[in-house]
Amino acid sequence: FFLPVFGIPAVLVQKDAGVYFVKKNLVSFHSNTKQELIKATSDQLKGIIDADKRTFAFSIALKSFDGFNSPLQKEHFNENYMESDKFPAGSFSGHIIEEDDFTKNGTYNIRAKGKFIIHGVEQERILQGDLTVKNGIIKLACIFTVLLSDHDIKIPRIVHEKLASEIKVTILAEFEKK
Repeated sequence: FFLPVFGIPAVLVQKDAGVYFVKKNLVSFHSNTKQELIKATSDQLKGIIDADKRTFAFSIALKSFDGFNSPLQKEHFNENYMESDKFPAGSFSGHIIEEDDFTKNGTYNIRAKGKFIIHGVEQERILQGDLTVKNGIIKLACIFTVLLSDHDIKIPRIVHEKLASEIKVTILAEFEKK
């Protein structure tokens, strides 16, 4: 079900290929202003890395985030800011710039270039992170920021002081072959 979402026919993924799928993950974001700290997390990241081709695709359902300061804050996040019914997921897909061999044990500082889509707005981004490969398991750690203005996310003046214009996102994910 997941592979066709990213345009990868399931029949092209062979068991012995260097294809890894998200097994465990934690995605978090926070907005920090003088008036309020807003944090939320999700463990619903879907993703794939093809170590041989150095390509990847990730997607997360925005309604899967929890941990807001109140149920009303989560409702505002989904209905007013992210418009999650209209734009249900955020995604990032593309290729890994470095030529490292991710089938070998080691830690690699990588840059990933691709299409980053939030709130229906696509941007080309280069994100940096660390991949640790050990005994056939790949662990990813990536921290980056999202500017609300870059993705046409409007913040009403009444809450402008409570919501940062730049949101910090952290992704921790573990990948295994299926």
